Amino acid sequence: MIAHVPNLISLARLGAVPVVIWCVLAGHNAAAFWVFLAAGLSDALDGMIAKRFKVTSRFGAWLDPLADKALLVGTYVALTLRDALPMWLTILVVFRDALIVGGALTVQALTQRFSVEPMMISKVNTALQIGLVVMVMAERAYFALPAQIVFVGALLVAVTTVLSGATYVVTWSRRVTAWERESAEQEHPQE
Repeated sequence: MIAHVPNLISLARLGAVPVVIWCVLAGHNAAAFWVFLAAGLSDALDGMIAKRFKVTSRFGAWLDPLADKALLVGTYVALTLRDALPMWLTILVVFRDALIVGGALTVQALTQRFSVEPMMISKVNTALQIGLVVMVMAERAYFALPAQIVFVGALLVAVTTVLSGATYVVTWSRRVTAWERESAEQEHPQE
């Protein structure tokens, strides 16, 4: 039974996406805050359970980042539409996620052996993206924060978003190059 818990948590996070978006757009700031916070914390929980009980799966390796991306992209877009986040930051976040998904699909199509391995910079970026949303939502629901705090949070998200996207591009380029070299050697073995 425990083997399915991480995937069920990821599915619940995916299911929370339309709820969070609706709450943000409808101006239900406190509800948006709590649903997003629970969904954000579930990201750490499903990973912890999967590692602790050694119940990782290929499906979970794809589902978890998909749920993260849907939650963050949807929330960033909704907050931008409500003028709570700058448009340039949301465009950067959405572009990076589109780049990662497109790159993953391209590498899979080319090599037929792609594995999902989140990099440390990507984990840091996701944590910062979640943290920024929690700050902005808490501010909208409960208390005012100094503008500098949100600005610094946005800058940290922007920097790690660019670094994360660039790291994936470099890593995948190396994998495809190695795969092409390996394929060429198999087609024309040295005598």
